[in-house]
Amino acid sequence: MNILLIYPEFPDTFWSFKHALKFVGKRSALPPLGLLTVAAMLPQHWSLRLVDTNVRKLRECDLAWADCAFISAMVIQRDSSRRIIERCKQAGLRVVAGGPLFNSEHEQFEAVDHFILNEAELTLPPFLADLARGSPEKIYTTGNFANMHQTPAPRWDLLEMRRYATMSIQFSRGCPFNCDFCNVTALFGHKVRIKCAAQIIVELDTLYARGWRGPVFFVDDNFIGNTPFLKRELLPALIAWRKEKRGNSFFSRKHPSTWPTIPH
Repeated sequence: MNILLIYPEFPDTFWSFKHALKFVGKRSALPPLGLLTVAAMLPQHWSLRLVDTNVRKLRECDLAWADCAFISAMVIQRDSSRRIIERCKQAGLRVVAGGPLFNSEHEQFEAVDHFILNEAELTLPPFLADLARGSPEKIYTTGNFANMHQTPAPRWDLLEMRRYATMSIQFSRGCPFNCDFCNVTALFGHKVRIKCAAQIIVELDTLYARGWRGPVFFVDDNFIGNTPFLKRELLPALIAWRKEKRGNSFFSRKHPSTWPTIPH
């Protein structure tokens, strides 16, 4: 089966970094990490092609090649998602959708054939099993959270790395805080679930072997959510990994609840 993995375009807002990226000769700030991870969960005998529409246009030859389209998007990518879904359906493709946009608004996308909601480690396997039997359902969802030790390394080989300013890695999901401006806990829960240090090193080794020498962004919403493990396991492993390597720098974001209080 030929699978077209499509990442919708960000609108021309702060989140696209569209104009700033021109100064560094890149087309996108970050790769579609979710789609690349889902790609690693699909059957190995399937043929995969990634189209990040922030990097290049979705072509008619891509649609003609494919049997099925997998789409993942954030809420801000809503309009582009609608356009892509319409094109896929006009081309006669089965459309499978997941990610934050469809988790919160799947009722508004009637044209989508199948929704893989919540965490794909749990909801993608039953869909694939039903698809193999010829009886896939419309919606696959769960109230449980995945064990990230079972999360595969992303399929970096599908990516045109030179078009991106930064590569990204996910170390953890979940956050112990309950900020009223954030939906992270609604998506991933309050318990901080982590990959082991060995998983992160495998991902870094793969990026380095493919020639990446630029920055690596840890996309976690709260990178320091499990501080003891971070100090005991991950940071020493990252320090050891960087020895005798060149070009790679690491950065992350820190949850606002852990910011120091600024006196008035």
